[in-house]
Amino acid sequence: MRELAAVLKSASEQIEARFLALREKWFDRVLGSARDEQPDAAHFSYIRRLSPLASTYTKERATEVCLESAAALGFDMAAIPNIRLDLDDRPQKAPRACVIASDPPQVVHLITRAMGGLHDYQAFLHEAGHALHYASVDPALPYTFRRISRDHALTEIYSYIFEAITRESAWHAEYFGLSDEEARENAEATIFLEALLFRRYAAKLHVELDFWADFEHAGTASDEYARRLTAWTGMRYHADGQLSDMDAGFYSADYLRAWIRHAQLRAHLLNEVGEGWWRSPQTGAILRRLFSEGTKPTSEEIAARLGYEPLDTAPLVSELNGAA
Repeated sequence: MRELAAVLKSASEQIEARFLALREKWFDRVLGSARDEQPDAAHFSYIRRLSPLASTYTKERATEVCLESAAALGFDMAAIPNIRLDLDDRPQKAPRACVIASDPPQVVHLITRAMGGLHDYQAFLHEAGHALHYASVDPALPYTFRRISRDHALTEIYSYIFEAITRESAWHAEYFGLSDEEARENAEATIFLEALLFRRYAAKLHVELDFWADFEHAGTASDEYARRLTAWTGMRYHADGQLSDMDAGFYSADYLRAWIRHAQLRAHLLNEVGEGWWRSPQTGAILRRLFSEGTKPTSEEIAARLGYEPLDTAPLVSELNGAA
């Protein structure tokens, strides 16, 4: 864990110049030029919705575009009987997208409710990655390897790689009729959000490691939580929010390992398939082979198959710096 945290700190430093430039630009775009120099963390969810772009990414098209994006990879989700889609907009339905893998590969539920904005598309594709992973598991595997993970770093690789489609400028141009310049601008916004989330989680991991390393005095650790997350994100975090922001079982570390691994997978797809990896059935074939193993391999074993060391953050740094 400490080695992972150190590697992530280095990666955060390597993307800092690019992140700071994007942060100032998109904080101004989303919150307005009269915003506080350091916005409160309470605005985080609002920033993620990228409201200035909402007219382009309407809730009415979210299901259609996301299903078409999956179909371009060879996954016709509407025709896969073991994925139970619940995409309706009902008044009492929670807006948070999720997957419930009741009995993979036979029964996998994908639940979303579009509210408007690019985040709807990202959330749908993120959960589509989970759903397709579980629905493509080899049914001959024991239940343990069809459903129960050693950790969540493996399953999040596949949700991240589908969400990464929204960071491809050509995707924005193809599905929303944008000019190349507009498409690059909107894809840049998604890279900004990814960098912001990555730095937030990297900071959280450091704080959580310190918290559990000195649990006897954990009550005094909240000041470090506020200081570090504020410094690494540029948003104002408060000391009394530490415990409610803590992930059970170091899930923050699983997310971060998946961040590293999905970037390695994307680099592999770029090498094997090309820049159009996000719309090629060849990508779907590669993913199907990985999906079929269910939850049996570790995230680190996937890294070896892709030709990377587990803690090689070069592909991630390259992606968040906009160089890939």
